[in-house]
Amino acid sequence: MAPEHTHEAIWSTPLDRRQLLKRLGLAGSLMALGSPGSLAESLAAGVTLSGTTTGEIPLRPLGKTGVKVSAMCFGGAHWGRNPDEAEAIRILHEAIDAGMTFLDNAWEYHGGRSEELMGKGLQGKRQQVFLMTKVCSHGRDKKVAMQQLEDSLRRLKTDYLDLWQIHEVVYEDDPDRHFVPHGAVDALLEAKQQGKVRFVGFTGHKHPNIHLKMLSHDFPFDTCQMPLNVFDGTYRSFEHEVLPVLAQRGIAALGMKSLTGNAEPIKQGIVTPQEAIRYVLSLPIASLVSGIDSPQVLKQNLDIVRRFTPMTLAEMEGLRARVALYAMDGRFELFKSTNRYDGGIGRQQHGLS
Repeated sequence: MAPEHTHEAIWSTPLDRRQLLKRLGLAGSLMALGSPGSLAESLAAGVTLSGTTTGEIPLRPLGKTGVKVSAMCFGGAHWGRNPDEAEAIRILHEAIDAGMTFLDNAWEYHGGRSEELMGKGLQGKRQQVFLMTKVCSHGRDKKVAMQQLEDSLRRLKTDYLDLWQIHEVVYEDDPDRHFVPHGAVDALLEAKQQGKVRFVGFTGHKHPNIHLKMLSHDFPFDTCQMPLNVFDGTYRSFEHEVLPVLAQRGIAALGMKSLTGNAEPIKQGIVTPQEAIRYVLSLPIASLVSGIDSPQVLKQNLDIVRRFTPMTLAEMEGLRARVALYAMDGRFELFKSTNRYDGGIGRQQHGLS
């Protein structure tokens, strides 16, 4: 089991927090853009963005954990939709053999099928991967969270997780609910103490302020997952508001929704998959969770990450400027402004239909 990490509080009052964000505003934006000067500062988060000339998937430090993970993470949600179990397992094995060894999942994906399928596919390969799944108890009940952990371990056919994250912190009251006595964060701590989990984090896709509220509790999170894409830089931006705080604290940033969740900008020809994925990989993140549901998508993503070289500051600014008209109203990031992308379990637990 990995040792506990201690972190200094970034802020102790709302004023301190505003001052920090103001101080980080310009430097944080530059860091997020991946300019050469800012990359040195991003080492505070343990991130290096060197390209690859060997044809292998780059490895990046997972914040301050001392562990390195593949720069692209194999997403379990899209993959779990594949009705052909044998093909799904072949795709998983090909990804692992290619070096995409960071695996994503969640307790609720497809009623547990994604975890069960991944558990079958990992037989004989568990020690080759860094395995992550998520708890979906939405904060109130440590007992429920710990039961979900046992469910996940059983489905995944393993006795420990490399990373366990609180899933979908997307409601305004979620941060406070997670930190109630005997709530979800207590489950994270107990799971680490029991040796069933090495590292812990949280995810969400709704609003940067909700992430910042979670971080304001100064809990020793190892990771934080959020939507990052070329449109995010213009609309409710996690890139500009959350990434600098993570870098300051040495918490590993995990990206998701690089194609905006439904790939609509790709279908409309606004950006290419190469541009979209390369942009996010050029941010100071540890890994990008990417949905992979077919051999074709796997091949495409492997080609992109194997040939990755960081975008320059000018390239990133130019790409954001090119799509700004489409980005400013959030039309391609409806997960930030509507509930149509929110998971069913969370909706039920919040009393929504």
